[in-house]
Parts: sequence; structure tokens; C-alpha cells
Amino acid sequence: MPHIYAATQADLFFAQGYMAARDRLFQLDLWRRTGSGQMAEVVGPQHVKRDRLARLLRYRGDWAAEWSSYAPEARAIVTAFTNGINAYIKSLNGRRPREFELAGFDPGLWRPEDVLSRMPAFEMLRNLSRELSRAGHIGRYGAKAVEERQPADPPAKLEFAGGLSPADFPPDLADAIGLSPPSADGEFDGSNNWVAAGSLTVTGKPMLANDPHRSLLLPSLRKTVHLVAPGWNVIGAGEPALPGIALGHNQDVAFGFTIVGMDQQDLYVETLNPRHPNEYSYRGAWRRMDVVKETIAVRGSAAVEVELKYTRNGPVLYEDRSRQKAYALRWVGAEPGGAAYLPALTLARAANWPQFLAAAARYKTPSENLIYADRAGHIGWIAAGQMPVRPNWNGLLPVPGHTGEYEWSGFLKTSQLPQEFDPKRGYIATANHNILPPGYPHRIGHEFAARFRFDRLQELFAEPRKYSLEDFQRIQFDVASVPARRLQQIVKRWERRPGEANLLLAWDCRMEASSAPALLYAVWAAKLPAAIFGPGPAVSLALVLRALEADPAAHSGALARSFNEALVEIRRAYGADPARWQWGALHKAHFRHPLGRAEFDLGPVSTPGDANTVNAAGGRLWQHSHGASYRQILDTSDWDKSVITNVPGESGDPASPHYANLLDDWAKGRYHPLPYSRKAVEAATIERITLAP
Repeated sequence: MPHIYAATQADLFFAQGYMAARDRLFQLDLWRRTGSGQMAEVVGPQHVKRDRLARLLRYRGDWAAEWSSYAPEARAIVTAFTNGINAYIKSLNGRRPREFELAGFDPGLWRPEDVLSRMPAFEMLRNLSRELSRAGHIGRYGAKAVEERQPADPPAKLEFAGGLSPADFPPDLADAIGLSPPSADGEFDGSNNWVAAGSLTVTGKPMLANDPHRSLLLPSLRKTVHLVAPGWNVIGAGEPALPGIALGHNQDVAFGFTIVGMDQQDLYVETLNPRHPNEYSYRGAWRRMDVVKETIAVRGSAAVEVELKYTRNGPVLYEDRSRQKAYALRWVGAEPGGAAYLPALTLARAANWPQFLAAAARYKTPSENLIYADRAGHIGWIAAGQMPVRPNWNGLLPVPGHTGEYEWSGFLKTSQLPQEFDPKRGYIATANHNILPPGYPHRIGHEFAARFRFDRLQELFAEPRKYSLEDFQRIQFDVASVPARRLQQIVKRWERRPGEANLLLAWDCRMEASSAPALLYAVWAAKLPAAIFGPGPAVSLALVLRALEADPAAHSGALARSFNEALVEIRRAYGADPARWQWGALHKAHFRHPLGRAEFDLGPVSTPGDANTVNAAGGRLWQHSHGASYRQILDTSDWDKSVITNVPGESGDPASPHYANLLDDWAKGRYHPLPYSRKAVEAATIERITLAP
């Protein structure tokens, strides 16, 4: 981890960019190409669709407003950062690092605008893909069935507006746009954060914990750094392609985040002019689209000419000439300041709660549960993000664009967003769940994660005790399963349960890697939605448990069939003796290098937890492909006592000793010091690098 000391702000961020490139150049180059729509140039035709989307989503508004949205000096900071990246690339003198040699291309130079890509934010939002998924399900199963199987949270009706119907949406529309299908229940959720006031800690000062979850990447999604210069003394982690840090602390304040889940996207169905292909209808008149022509270079093939089209609502994701329809996206990412996490340049320098709130007002997308602790003893939280106001619809389905009736009327003010400061209970926690306070008057969204992780955190904080740094470590790695306990109670009421089900009754409901009951529970629980509800739209585990708790006898046949199927599957894979069963034999984390070369891959590593434990470890088919990208526990009583862990290592160089040295610690819940004072940093130093101006 670099601790960077610089004489000026420009030198500080130049050095951060230089060190990021030194450690992660191949990763940085792929991110730049993905964000700017230049991947096909090095990987071939299969990436043209995604490159077109990246170019389509590029910010095309007022650049002065864009830069000033993040921080007063954002442009200067980003320019220094990209200059540092480029300086490292130029220092190679044309020599290709090993990954580039194997991939057969050279690293490209960065422009400041490359840091402002909208693709990272777009890939974290789910509203668009879920709107299309609902529209398709309604066409196949009817609105009532979708409402029952996938209820909105808070409750809301599924009704098409303005004469739209499922027939207006081709079945392959999401794929044609380039969207990933909506994730299964809890599959890609998992971030947690909490903050405890001094009244609940052994030190008498606040402590803050945070473990943001994303897809497990190699190299790591996070890059740790300590930045010290006049006006700066911040430490923590961010994404390698961004200057500054996104979570960590400064001299006075600690901060962290989880995803809120605000609905920040709407799909508009535009009516096209059959005589003029670039005209669309708006309030009874034809309007011309803005059209931008670009050329996408393609490795091993001819370049592809593309037309990027825009209506007043936003970029046209797809045109269906057979229906005379176009599908345009209105989203917060098109607004000034829509690059993910860059507003942390302001947040990281907040010295108190009012400054923290002012910085939070700069956050646009993705929406974040920003938590706060300061050395003065205060704690706080705000659901930060630019939340559209929809005066006459709920945002759950696409809307027509031609009538002008379904338009955003503005955004919620920062003072209107959910927030809390120094609550009497002494702690604040978020876990991607529905964070709306009782009686909250504004619509934020309807697509929150299940409450299981939050419920477990509430249990842990209900204990009458004072919490230590070690307690917070145990909580971050807690694998007690709330839904498993609920299913265990259902099994107790199951009158004709098979004898093998008694394995679950003797279980502590902890998803330990060595646990046989955990394996049985996980395989069985995955089969319950289809067994209880039958074919149709995906059903959450929470909904299954509610149905079973209401009347387990009514579902005894489905319980028996699904349980037997789980047994057959487990026995086929692991034998008939439960003593040989282990959850970790199925549940593994595998870190795959983007080059697709096994020699660079890491794992698989058996891990505890699942998608619904505080130590969230989700993924498709029981694989641990989504998890804690970074863990931090920050102690305001003494910053040098704070601890972190990254995964799988700080370096992206497969030959580096820091490429995979943190993987085992991450899997087993071990932490490392986060030295902050100059004395502590000097004591921990193993290498010194001097960058001459």
C-alpha cells in the first residue's frame, strides 16, 4: 500500500496515478477501453455492441458543470492523476509488460475525460433491466402473477402507462441493448456498513465498519492508498482508475458506503416517423434526433461505422423499425456529475457533519448509503444520490415518450433524502435493504435487497454490551443465517419430515465451510421457490419462507419432493455419508484473470457464508463470485488502530509477491493494520520511492 507524501496537490495526484499504473497497468487499460468504447480494437468483433453502448452513454453536456459537480478542483486533480498514469506508461519506453505482450497490444495514454466514464455507474444500476424483465413477465404471466411473485418494496401496482402493452417490447430487447439479465434473489447484493457511537464502544469513541461487495475481480476492484499534501491527509480505498479514495478516513472523519438502490433510470418508448428514420413524435409534432457518427476499430476485422442517436429523453438504446419504435434511456448518469464515486474528492475532506452533508449532495449515481463517524463523537447516515421525482408513475415499467406526460419534474433536495444524525439507539446500519423510515413521504425506489443481513445486524447490536475492534471483525465475518433459522423452524413443524431432515434440526444455522447441514440447507433452499410456487417469474427466498410459515402443511408435498431432490443431488456429488459433506466443497471463490489464462487465476478457495449472511458470499449456482471487495474497521479513538483487508492482493502483476498474498487472509477473516500517523507509517515501511518533479 503506497503512503504518498507530496509538496503540492498536483504532485500528490500525479504520484497516485503513477503508482496506480505501476501496480495495475493492464487493469487500468482495460477499464479505460471499456469506459470509452475501445475494447473491440484489442479483442475483436464480439465487443462492438458493448463499445457502441459505452459511446452512447458518454457524457455530452456542459463540461464546466460536469467538472465542478465533483469538487472545485476536480479538473486539476484528474488531470494530474492521468498525467501520472501517462508518465509511467512513457517510462516503459515501448516495452510491453507481460500481460500486454500476451494480449498483443500496447497500453494507451489517458485523457482526463476517460476518468469520467459512465459505464461503471451504468453497470451498477438495475432499474432498466428490471423494467424490461417485468414487461416481459407481464406479457407471459399477467400483471397479477408478477405482483404476487415479485412484489414491489414498498408495495406498488404494475400498470402500463399511456396505452403501452407487452407487445411493445421485443423478447430479445434486453439482449439487443447489451444488458445482463436481472440477478437472482440476493445473488449480487451483499454490502454492509454500520457505525456505533461511543456509548456502545469500549473506547468511548465511535467506530465504523464497511465491506462493499461487488463481483470478485482479479486484480482487486479496490486500490488502497494514503494521500498526504497540504489540504490532504486521507487514507483508505478507491477504484484504481479514480483519484482519491471512496471510503476511509481523514484527520477528523471516517466514512463508508453501501448501495441504496434508488430508481434512477426510465426507459421511454418513442414513436418513429415512418418517412424520416431520424424523427420521433413529441406532443403531436415530429422532432429530429441528434445523431453522432463514430467509427469503432475492430481487431482482426474491418472498422464498424455506428450512428449514436438521442431523443429529448436520452440515448436511443435500440430501434425497432418493424414497429416504428425506439427505446430511449433517461437516467441520472446523463446529468453533470454522473461519474461514479468521483464526488468523494469532496467527501474525503469533510471535517464535520455539515461539510459531510454538503459533499453528499454532490453524489449522483449510483446512490449510496454514506455513513459517518467523527472524532468529536458524532455518527450519521444519508441515502445520497440524485433521486428523480416522478409525479404520475412509479418507475416500475417503461413509459411512452411521445405524450410528454411521463417526465421527471426535478430531483429531491438533499434535505428530503433519508438521513439520520446521532440516533438515541447509538448505532446505524445498512445492508442494501429498504432504508425508508416509517412514514417517509417520497418515492425512492422499489428494488431493495432482502432484510436478512440487516436483521442479523440488529440482533447483534441488541446485545447489552460495549463493542471492540475485534467484535466488529467478528461481525463482518459473521455467517449465522437468518433464513436458515426460519427454515429450521418450518422443519420442526413438518409432521412427516424424512429422517435426514433432523440434520438441520441439530444445526446452529451457521454457514461454515466445514458444515454438512449448511450444504443441505443451501441446495434445498435453492429448490424451494420452484417447488412452492411452480414455474413463472423468479421468487425470492423471503417470499417462500412467508408462504411456508403461514401454512407448512399445505406445502408438505412440495417440501418432501424438493428435499428428496436435494438429497439425491448431494449424494451423487459427495456420497451418502453426511460426515463427508461440507458446504465449502460446493461454495468456492475463484478469481479469474481477464486474459483467461489459468496460470494467472487464483483459487478456487472454499469460503463460508452465503448471499444472506453478514459475511455475504453470493453467486450463481452456489459459487462465491460476488463478495467483499474490501473490509475496513476504523477507530476514531486512535486512527492507527484501524484495520483493513483487500483481496486478492494490491498488485496486478502476476509475478509480484503482492498479487495474491491477501487471499487467504480475506477468506479466513484476518485483517491488517492501517497505519496513519507518520510514526506508524515509518515503522511499517518496507520500500521508499522518490518521484522527482
